[in-house]
Amino acid sequence: MAQDLAASGVDMAGLMLAGRWKSPATVIRYIQNLAVHHTAAAQYLETQHHTSARSSATMAAMAERPNHMSPEEFRQRGYQAVDWVADYMARLGDLPVMADVKPGDVRHKLPAEPPSRSEDFSDVLADLDRVIMPGMTHWQAPGMYGYFPANTSGPAALGELIAASLGAHGAMWTTGPAVTELEQHVLDWLVIALGLPEAFRGNGVITDGASSSTLCAILAARARAGGNEKLDQMVAYTSEQSHYSIAKGLRVAGIADSRIRLIATTPDYAMRADHLAYEIVKDRNDGLIPFFVGTTVGTTSTTAVDPIPELAWVASNFDVWTHVDAAFAGTAALCPEMRFLNAGLEDVDSYLFNPHKWMLTNLDCSVFYVADRANLLDAMAVEAEYLSGGTAAAATADAEHEAVDYRDWTVALGRRFRALKLWFVIRHYGLEGLRTHIRRHIEWAGELTEWVEADSRFELAAPTVVSLVCFRHKDGDAASRRIMDTVNKSGRAFMSHTVLDGRFTLRVAIGSPQTERHHVQELWNLIQSAA
Repeated sequence: MAQDLAASGVDMAGLMLAGRWKSPATVIRYIQNLAVHHTAAAQYLETQHHTSARSSATMAAMAERPNHMSPEEFRQRGYQAVDWVADYMARLGDLPVMADVKPGDVRHKLPAEPPSRSEDFSDVLADLDRVIMPGMTHWQAPGMYGYFPANTSGPAALGELIAASLGAHGAMWTTGPAVTELEQHVLDWLVIALGLPEAFRGNGVITDGASSSTLCAILAARARAGGNEKLDQMVAYTSEQSHYSIAKGLRVAGIADSRIRLIATTPDYAMRADHLAYEIVKDRNDGLIPFFVGTTVGTTSTTAVDPIPELAWVASNFDVWTHVDAAFAGTAALCPEMRFLNAGLEDVDSYLFNPHKWMLTNLDCSVFYVADRANLLDAMAVEAEYLSGGTAAAATADAEHEAVDYRDWTVALGRRFRALKLWFVIRHYGLEGLRTHIRRHIEWAGELTEWVEADSRFELAAPTVVSLVCFRHKDGDAASRRIMDTVNKSGRAFMSHTVLDGRFTLRVAIGSPQTERHHVQELWNLIQSAA
């Protein structure tokens, strides 16, 4: 028996050394018992399978059909839902921006167990008002100035409704030819609309957010630098002001925190190219592999713009991947006069911006471009036989009309039809309508900046680049914090803060589609009253 087990690959000595068994005989008895239990379990499961099959068949014959909505019932319930949404949009300006609830308040209104029987749709809508709405922060409210905006719009909502109803799966070209090709085409439209480099045409993909887009860039950069085999030698660089998603993405990709270099910034909070060059040279001399530089056009704290031409030049001299995060500010490039934000993009490896922030397209919708997709596919593409029959390679008939499998461009296999709502938005507003949306916010931010400068009690904390204004009270942090708390408790507006050079700083991000100039004036009146 021992010889048979050894021949089968059982490490008898290893099991004994592990201290669990003291002799070969003990090991043999243990394995024999396992075999007996395995046989008995298999027989039991086989019996249960036949019994279960018979019971299931009997139950299926007796059971009612699932309570699927008929097309006509969906039409009626859809009218109710759209009416609810339209009423909500009409009263947004009258609702408190922030929810006045404590942790657990919403759950306390919900039953402990799910319903066993179908409930009437009208009751569900009633609970939407009773349970959900009191716990909602209203991101589309005209007084929402915190963080960065998270836009939606009528055409985006309708596009999302239709996409959800279609239930399409965009993993591969064959699982959704229209899903794939509309995404390709709309992203090529955006290359034109935003004035982006021609290299991005045909090399765009939609992800769920900037964090995912950034992770894709990091993984592509890692593949170009040697992959997992050289992971422990790789070093990444980003600004002290960059979004935390860069550091998080690097950590997910296996880069140790000790191998992430935070590069100093200028007085205007933009990354310094000379410091980047110094750190790269130092790391190369130490035998490390610089592989990724995460830059930003429109930092989260102040919308500072890193000097992309200089940073990309430094990185390219050492074959380091340059990635640009323009999650919020990138949308402003729809306006030709804002194309200074695109300086240097022709020399970068990847770029992202989020239509779900400022381009009237609801979460989630982040657009990610690469100048050359080869490294992205090297990092992402994994073959699976159960998918091979439906790949783009099998479907592509000619070079003129390329089919792609977007499952090979991002981490996710399952992909929603996100391009549909973006298509709806672009067609509804047109480029001129979208530009008007952006220009109004930039103009009002400029006015707010002038009001701050004209009030001797306040000082600007950073230049106003697009539609974010950063300022503080000259009396110090306590005064600035008191102003923010007073404004937020009013229910009329919400603003957030950051810390710059150790000082508490107020942030006003103008971007809601519901905001008009008089709302910005009302916010300034609240701030002045609280000062």
